[in-house]
Parts: sequence; structure tokens; C-alpha cells
Amino acid sequence: MHTPTDFAPGHRAPATLPAEAYAFAWRSDRILVGGTDAMPVIPRLADIQGSGLAGATHYLGELGATPCVAIGLPDGAVEPPGLRFAGLRALFLTLPDPLLALCGRAFQIVEWDGTHRYCGRCATPTRDKAGERARECPACGLIAYPRISPAMMALVTRGSEILLARAHRFPPGMYSALAGFVEPGETIEECLRREVREEVGVEVHAPVYFGSQSWAFPHSLMIAYTAEYAGGVLRPEIAEIEDARWFSPFNLPLLPSPVSIARRLIEATVTRLRG
Repeated sequence: MHTPTDFAPGHRAPATLPAEAYAFAWRSDRILVGGTDAMPVIPRLADIQGSGLAGATHYLGELGATPCVAIGLPDGAVEPPGLRFAGLRALFLTLPDPLLALCGRAFQIVEWDGTHRYCGRCATPTRDKAGERARECPACGLIAYPRISPAMMALVTRGSEILLARAHRFPPGMYSALAGFVEPGETIEECLRREVREEVGVEVHAPVYFGSQSWAFPHSLMIAYTAEYAGGVLRPEIAEIEDARWFSPFNLPLLPSPVSIARRLIEATVTRLRG
């Protein structure tokens, strides 16, 4: 999910939000959409207001010249006529990329706001911090900004082969690059070596940065690398990895969704290896 180039982020809403503003309204982990399954539509602010739904509203910025807001709906919010709640993954490949990216941004802000209503230090109810996208404690002054959890992704090559693995949660037959969250005190490169070693038992070297992607499940930043095999025998960590194999670039298994950086990383590497 890429940030659209014509999106100007912001947290200070104009004095009056127009009725045509995009409204990314979330109830827990499901977003309110219109249209059909094949052609979903993000509702406008007037659609939400006209339905009687209400919740904490956060200004996101402007997509082109259209303001955008995120709305956190209560758990009991019902679907109004003509609209329905959908999971974010259900919108992959059907919603235009700029709107899909803003769905993810809106979800992360709504999720953060809903889970930081009380101070983590003294349990006092928090409040919005003036001039910033943050919540602050009026008692002890603790400030909580939206969470971002960095995660490493590594596609390991050995000559003309690539290393792909299956996690237990993957759909049948699907393989992907290795990934894991960065631990406190680690660099991305240290995390890369540790995760590959822990998950499949091999050593790597020569990491090369590929790209990054915001991944709203629920607040990750995926940072993707390629790396070269440096030694060891594949030994999948059975608690997390069902299978791991070396694949020829001409004989690949089922791969992740095209909207994921994992797919782009694999395809770019395979194109290079095919020469």
C-alpha cells in the first residue's frame, strides 16, 4: 500500500469539512464501503452523517483537492442502507491504490486512538494534544504518538535460487520471503540476520535495501531487503515455519498478493536472476 503522490497529509482540519470529503469509517477492523464487491466505493462524509453514524473523527489531509477523514465508529454501529462493513484485505485489487493506501492510514490512526484512551503510566484518561497528532496525559504529561512497528523482510538468494518459506497461517500452497519484527536495540541488518537464522537456520550476508511499505495489520512498516546465502542447512523453525525451500526463478510456487511488498521483492529479484 503506497502513499499516493497527490496526497497531502495533515492533522489540522479546516474550519468546515465539505460534504464530499472522503470518510474512512472503521468499526473495529472493518471499514464501511459502498458499491459492489467488484467495485467498492469509499463513502463521503455526507453519507456517514446522513446515516446517523458518529464517532471520533481524525483529519488525514487532502487527496488531490478532496479532504479525507478517518472515523472510529463504536463496536455496535450498524450498517446503514447502501453501505456495508468489509475487511481491508477484501479491498485489495478492487479499490484504487490511492484510496487503499488511505484506508490503511485511517485504520492505523483509528486503532491507535482507540487503544490510547488512558495513560500507560498513571491510567488517567488522555486528551488530544494541541498542534500534533498525539494523545497526552493531563496528570503526568506522558505523550503517546501513533505506533509504528518496524519489521524486516529478507529474500535470500543462493546463486540463481531464491529462498521462500510457508508460515502455518498462509493460504494453501503459498510461499513468501522471510520476515520478522525488529527487537529493541537492533538495527534492521541485525534483525535480518537473526530472523533468517531463527526461522530457517542459515546465515546470510551482503544485505541490500529494496524498499518499504506501510502495512496496516495493525501498524507495521515493512522494510524489505535482499541478502546472499552465507552457509548452513535449512532447518525450519516448526512453531512458525511449515516449510522452506530453494526455488528456481523458472519454477515458483503460489506467491503473495501483488499489493504486497513481498510480491514486488520476489518479482524484481526473479527478473534479475532470469537475466
